[in-house]
Amino acid sequence: MDCADTGALIGEEDVPADGPRSEHRGIGTLPTQQSPWMQSAARHLAPRGALQTVGSECLPLGGRGMPMLQTDSRPRRLSLVGAALTGEPGDLAWVTEASLDALAQCLAQQPLAVDLPRVPANSPTVAALKRAFAGRGLVHTSVAEGTPFIDLDGSWGDPHLKFNAGRRSDFRRGERHAEKLGGLAFELHERTDGPALDRLLDEAFAVEAQSWKGEAGSALLHDPVLGPFFRDYAHAAMRAGILRLALMRVGGQAVGMQLAVQTAQRFWLLKIGYDHRYARCMPGNLLMLHTIAHAARQGLRSYEFLGSAAPWTLDWTQTLRPCVRVRAYPASVPGALALAQDLLASSRSRLAFLWSHVRGRAA
Repeated sequence: MDCADTGALIGEEDVPADGPRSEHRGIGTLPTQQSPWMQSAARHLAPRGALQTVGSECLPLGGRGMPMLQTDSRPRRLSLVGAALTGEPGDLAWVTEASLDALAQCLAQQPLAVDLPRVPANSPTVAALKRAFAGRGLVHTSVAEGTPFIDLDGSWGDPHLKFNAGRRSDFRRGERHAEKLGGLAFELHERTDGPALDRLLDEAFAVEAQSWKGEAGSALLHDPVLGPFFRDYAHAAMRAGILRLALMRVGGQAVGMQLAVQTAQRFWLLKIGYDHRYARCMPGNLLMLHTIAHAARQGLRSYEFLGSAAPWTLDWTQTLRPCVRVRAYPASVPGALALAQDLLASSRSRLAFLWSHVRGRAA
């Protein structure tokens, strides 16, 4: 295992801007697997000394490996950089099945347990790790939170029609209110870079800070870690040609924002926000209608909400992409200690559940 270099990515030179040619059996490639995300995460989301490159010593054809995070837990484990901080689903980085198998073999040969918190359930990574660890360790999968999505077709070109008459009336009322306040406009920025992009990001971050996230202190504008990360990632994604920065304006003032990327024929939503002072204009909903229509008219395959299901996502879809947590334990002292620790934690959780059930019945 070598010290990481933020440019050391598996087959990076083979990955086109719209994502790897190989897809997860219909799911496509997550933005978190691609070079822009991993490089920005390596720069901003890994504590000093915790970043390592896995695979450079065993990948074929000059593969350069994948940066992974060595956690500060005891025993230490390997995980995806930024997975815990962003909460987004992730996966190992690979371009071909051969490179995935080689990376899985390398993970099985090193001593630390591997923890992938949220991987698409049908990702080839699961099978690759099971093959690699056969006879030299253990791989365990458990259900993790899925991610909401919309399967797109031509009917989504006008998303208003997906709602009942009452909801469509709400949307029209929001549009009329926006017009009274100076006019309604939508922007979707795809080819803006440098200082111009920073100015747009300043507006987008300021909008998000006017939502409940600002009051909770979780807005990007106030976050000393995630704020710089997403700004850096936005620039990297723009250079790769995948960034989609959407704004809704009322009277020229930005009141709604979305930070998203378009890759692997899918629209991936990363951050949303709206200025609560313009709530009557329904900026969150109207901007969502606008970008869903854009994605459908572009012929994209799906609109991916990422994150986790929430009350607001249920207004748009109740369909989830299933995810699993993958934990792999090599036959080593650190691997055995991690397995024992996880088994103990699982036993305690089950005992606590049974005890609360018994107490509930006794009451």
